[in-house]
Parts: sequence; C-alpha cells; structure tokens
Amino acid sequence: MSTILEVNQVYKYFGGVRANENISLTVEEGSIVGLIGPNGSGKTTLFNSIVGTHPIDKGNIKFNDIEVSQLPVPAVAKLGLLRTFQQTRIYGKLNCIQNMLISSKPEKDTIFNVFVKIPEDLTAKAENLLKFVGLHQKRKLRAGDLSFGQQKLLELAMALMNEPKMLLLDEPTAGINPTLINGIIDRLIKVNKEFGITLLVIEHNMRVIMSLAQKIFCLAHGQMLAEGTPDQIKNNKHVIDAYLGAE
Repeated sequence: MSTILEVNQVYKYFGGVRANENISLTVEEGSIVGLIGPNGSGKTTLFNSIVGTHPIDKGNIKFNDIEVSQLPVPAVAKLGLLRTFQQTRIYGKLNCIQNMLISSKPEKDTIFNVFVKIPEDLTAKAENLLKFVGLHQKRKLRAGDLSFGQQKLLELAMALMNEPKMLLLDEPTAGINPTLINGIIDRLIKVNKEFGITLLVIEHNMRVIMSLAQKIFCLAHGQMLAEGTPDQIKNNKHVIDAYLGAE
C-alpha cells in the first residue's frame, strides 16, 4: 500500500499555547486508522490543520504527495480530503435530499449554478447514498427533525456525495444511542471496503476504535504518545496511564 497522508513534525500554536508539538504520522491508502487521546490532547486541532482550517506553524503535511499544509479548506477538499465534525453541520430546514444535493460540488463554480436544473443522475446518486446509510425512507424529512445519530449518518452521506479519497471522521459515534453504534461501525467498514475510501477516525469509544482501526495513534498533551495495532495500544502502559490520569 502507498502512503496517502503524511504528517511530518507538525507544530501548531494558539497564542502561547502549543496545541500540537512535533506530531508525525502516516496513513496508508485504503486503511482505517484511529486517532485517540484524552480530552484536550490535540486531536481535533490536528484534524483542523490537516484539512486547512488552521494552517500549521511548523512542519509539513502531504496528501497524495502534494503539500497541503498552507492550502485553504476548499483547495484541500478538491484534492479529495474531507472531514466530518463532532457536532454535525447540516442544513436543518432542508430535507435530506436537499442537503445531499447542496453538498455536491458543482463541476464549475459560478454564481449561475443556483439556476441550473439538477441532473437526474445526481438525484439518483443522492437517493442511493441515503439508502446506503439507512435514511432513504426519511429522504423527504427535514434534517432538523432527524435524531442526532441520523444526522451523523446524513453528514456521512453528504461527504460521500463528493467521492472523497480520504475522510477524517471526528467522533462518529459520540452522542449516538448505543443500540445504533454497531450499525455505524458496519457502515464505516463498508465505506472503506466498498467505496475504497481511506478513513482517519477520532473516537473516544474504545470498543468502536478497536473494532474499526488497523492502526492507532495516541496523543497526549499535544504530543504523540504511542502508535501501534489495537492490541499494542490496548496494552500500552503509557496509554493506560494517560487515560486514567485524565479521569
């Protein structure tokens, strides 16, 4: 497998606070990789830096061998690197189909796109993806009326509309009814296997990340604490101490 994402000696500061310090990691194409750590360890900051929300202060980030560390979010997204959020970002007053269509990137960025008739194949694609995440029966329902778990599934489907090469998922199971979590895990595995999309996942639920990831990186206090297979991480004394110390 070839490397799709390379983070090399990255530093990020906010005022005098060092949020990420000398972070290096690699993600292989086609893999599912976990990113864990106690609250405040710098996980979301790293996600924001990778996709261009907060440009880094030192180091470099490469996606498919292209330097992206100083690119804005739309430019990074065009390359095929997208993220979802811990708190969903959907359009609550629009129905699910409308959310899907508005999230689809137009072939040409012009002010006149709003007047262009939506192609039938795009609507069909939206319906198929809603079926994939289990929301087809709710496709005409306002997104704001969905449960939080269903909104997370909608956000996932919206990301898939853009056919990304890699998805960064921030807490995909947070706030979701425990009975639905296995369904989320299964769908993320299918996203990886059937769509061929590489996944980098922040997750606090250890059962979820151990079920999903082939490799896990652990941050603590803005630094890389450990990396390894799920079994190696589960038995790593430094990781155990970091979590126990955070409670």
